[in-house]
Amino acid sequence: MANEVQLTKVVTGKVRFSYLHVWEPTAIEEGQDKKYSVSLIIPKSDKDTLARIKKAVAAATEAGKVKFGGKIPANLKQPLRDGDIERPEDESYKNAYFLNANCKTKPGVVDKGLNPILDKDELYSGCFGRASVTFYAFNTSGNKGIACALNNLQKLGDGEPLGGRSTAESDFGGVPAEVEDDLF
Repeated sequence: MANEVQLTKVVTGKVRFSYLHVWEPTAIEEGQDKKYSVSLIIPKSDKDTLARIKKAVAAATEAGKVKFGGKIPANLKQPLRDGDIERPEDESYKNAYFLNANCKTKPGVVDKGLNPILDKDELYSGCFGRASVTFYAFNTSGNKGIACALNNLQKLGDGEPLGGRSTAESDFGGVPAEVEDDLF
């Protein structure tokens, strides 16, 4: 089991966090289990991270054969997806792959110096960082595939917030701060 985890675990290179839910677990749809989750946007240029992910997915697929009745199904759902194909309207996913990772227990969240991040405003959709994830096979209600478990996140830097939220600096940066007294 320990060797299997080593083969299916990946610490990514620099990725971008999107749809970040690491402070409170959320359910995608009403009635579903609440989970912590993140979408990891991986640049297509990061060949090292992508190769390690593909190798870990292959190991999880091999280890999961038992769940698939001894052979790998032709329609096995894969966790690594192409942003140019699946999210062509979203600039954040251009020239990138992405995968969705989730977990039931709160992931660890640290900064560059490995200090825990406690301020919820410090880590948001749009930040750049690294992720520790583990791939595993599933066979649930006829759906068979490889899923991605979220272990921990490390923030490496800020980025433009995703999801329509703007920063105070971008909202007020081009507007003069002086207001004429006679307007009020």
